[in-house]
Amino acid sequence: MADQKQVQTVGRRKTAVARVLLRPGKGGLSINGRSLQEYFPRPSLQIRIEEPLKVVQAEGRFDIKVRAAGGGLMGQADALRMGLARALVAFDEDHRRPLREKGMLTRDPRKVERKKPGRPKARKRFQFSKR
Repeated sequence: MADQKQVQTVGRRKTAVARVLLRPGKGGLSINGRSLQEYFPRPSLQIRIEEPLKVVQAEGRFDIKVRAAGGGLMGQADALRMGLARALVAFDEDHRRPLREKGMLTRDPRKVERKKPGRPKARKRFQFSKR
């Protein structure tokens, strides 16, 4: 890997956006200038983020730099996971099949439904009173 190829991709989930920069390296991961454990303290989110690397056996082979914005921690974690999976595919097309089978390349289209007028939330109704 002497050519030092680097790949930049974007992952999205709900209102979160993660811009992922992937380059060959020693396995460093920085999110908005902070480490993975510092930015995502929950182990479940850390496991979810590292999943694409485990699927293609690429732990410790890449340096990853991420700029995450919008949404909450779960949305950002899923956006990062998708961006990382896309970056791995852009780096090596052979990674596409295992990542696709695990569903990591599919954008989750679910978003929060807007609040409707005359209702307390999107679908909830005020309590009905007969008398």
